[in-house]
This record gives sequence, structure tokens and C-alpha cells, in this order.
Amino acid sequence: MNITSLTAEHIPPGEVDRIHDLAARLQAKIIRENTDGVMRRDAHPKMHGVVKAEFIIEPDLPSELRVGLFAEARTYQAWIRFSNQSPGRGPDIGRDIRGMAIKLMGVPGEKLLDKQKHEQTQDFILISTNVFVTRDVAEFDDMIKAMTGSFWAKIGFFGLRWRVLLNLAKSLRKFANSLQIRYFSTTPYLFGDTAAKYSAVPRISVPDRIPSKPADDYLRQAMVEQLRREDVVFDFAVQLRTDADSMPIEDPGKAWSESASPWRKVATIRIPSQEFDSESQRLFGENLSFTPWHCLPAHRPLGGINRARRVVYELISAFRHKWNDVPRREPTSWDIENPIEDDQVGSTEPSAIMRSAAMPGTKK
Repeated sequence: MNITSLTAEHIPPGEVDRIHDLAARLQAKIIRENTDGVMRRDAHPKMHGVVKAEFIIEPDLPSELRVGLFAEARTYQAWIRFSNQSPGRGPDIGRDIRGMAIKLMGVPGEKLLDKQKHEQTQDFILISTNVFVTRDVAEFDDMIKAMTGSFWAKIGFFGLRWRVLLNLAKSLRKFANSLQIRYFSTTPYLFGDTAAKYSAVPRISVPDRIPSKPADDYLRQAMVEQLRREDVVFDFAVQLRTDADSMPIEDPGKAWSESASPWRKVATIRIPSQEFDSESQRLFGENLSFTPWHCLPAHRPLGGINRARRVVYELISAFRHKWNDVPRREPTSWDIENPIEDDQVGSTEPSAIMRSAAMPGTKK
């Protein structure tokens, strides 16, 4: 087997221009949707809670799994933010994609992003579906254009793209408790001599049921009640890429076969019993920034959607923090009162950071 082929990326012509268009379109979208003077994320703006957690690397992993962060058994403190993807912050009962954003602290080593290369944090971005909606940046850009356009624009887009419509329909679901959902990265990441996807699998014995008359924020309330009485545990697993043809890097809209490459546990996520629903902790969670590019080089994001995320996440984070007059900060502990401040908010112009997106290894 050609090991190089398992990590190779193929950048299509015009992708940088598409990323530029997508970044500008999403920034315009959050400005247009602003109703209360607070600039929020373009996706996952409704947070159910941000909670303290431990990320415990498994001891005695086989050699092919002892990569980067997972090279040795140790425990990291973490913050985890749970959310709804929908740009509207309406009732939780709506069908939606849910998010789990993990930020580990105390992670040594330089990170990929220039402005944060000396930070001691690493992020994992997971959602409640195993495939991304579109196959590439161009298709995602077209989808955003259609969804922010007229009724006929939506009909024209989805009428010609049945797989996008099917992926979207399968991903939009109702859930009883954000702490009882399985989450996936959908996109691949470098992992030693190959690529891998991530998943967080909840350990639950008796799952909750959706209330018969759910409150608008019942997902947050379910978290409050469960963490008041007990710890919550997830298994963190990786799926290694074993075949370049059937397990694409550039098309996260296609799932990798679990029979060809089963999920393998590499860590335990323990969320201790806690109270997290204070106003100060909510504000802390809203002001946190997550990006899959905030990571060790050993886990570099792969594929077009991740190349777009490098630009879009930086743009939106810098823009909303500057608009809200809040400095971007990377936490160093569970103490929310004294995080380390990143004193450079960064440019809010798409063109200022677009030039660095031409190649996946280029730093901003």
C-alpha cells in the first residue's frame, strides 16, 4: 500500500476564490441576522452549556495509535461547548445538527496557527452526524448562496443535488439530551502515516426521552439535571483511513466503511458532576473560539472543507470579537476568571487572510 496516498490532498482549481466568496458570504449573513447588537457565530450560536471535562489518553495504545497528542498516557483538563447548529436560536425541539466543541488545555508543542502557535490548547470540532452535508467547498458555497436566497434558488440547488438533500435530511434530528448523543468529526485529520476521523461515543445505560411538552431550552435543562446528579463519560475514538479509493479525503459527504476500518478508542472524556449554568460561565462559553486548525501539526486538518474552515473560522472569530469589543482568549485552566489573553484580534477583512489559504500547510 502506498502510505503517501493515504494522506494526499488534491486541491481543485478555483478553491481559493470559492473560500473567499464563502467567507464574505457568511460574514454578511451574521451581520444580516444580528437582531440584538451581539455578533454571534455563523453556525452553532445557541449554546446549551460549556462544561469542565477531563480528556484521559488510554495507556498502552498500539504503536499506530500513539500519534501526537496520543503518544503517551496522560490527562488533560478541557472545556466542552454543546450547541445547536441552526443560526436561529429558537426552541430546541426543532430538527437540527448538534455540536460538541472540545478544547484541551496544557498541551505542549507549537500549534499550526501562527498567532496561537505558543498556546497550550488543542481543539476538536464534532457534530451529531457522521457525514458533512456537501462534498466540497464549491458545493457548500453554492448551498449557502441558495439557502440565503429565494425560494426558487433553494429549489434549483437541491433539485439538482439529491445527495446533499439526503445528507441534510438524515442529519437534522431531534434529541433528548446533548450529553447522550454520538458526535463525529466528519472531516479527516493527519494521524501518523495515514488520516483519521474522530468520534465521541456516550456511555449511557438508560437514555433520556424528549419531554412531552419540551421547554424552549430543554436541552440545556437536561444537561443541568444530569450533571447535577452524576458524571458523564464519552469514549473518544479514531477511524484510520485504510483505503485511498473508498475512504476519500476531499469528500466528507461520504462515510468511511466501519467494516473496513472499525472505530478504535484512544481516550476517555469524563465530564464531572458540576453546576455550569451561571451567567459568568455562559459568557465565558460565548466568547471562546474553536477551530480545527488550533492543533498540533501531527493532527493537521485535511481536505477542502477543512481548508475553508481555516479561513472562515479565523475571519468570523476575529470579526465577532472585534464587533463585541471582547478580546479573544485561550483558557489555561478551569478558572474562568483569569484566562490568558490573545492581544491580537486579527484582521476582519477576508482578503487579508485569504492569501494564506492556497496550500493546506501555509500558516497565517
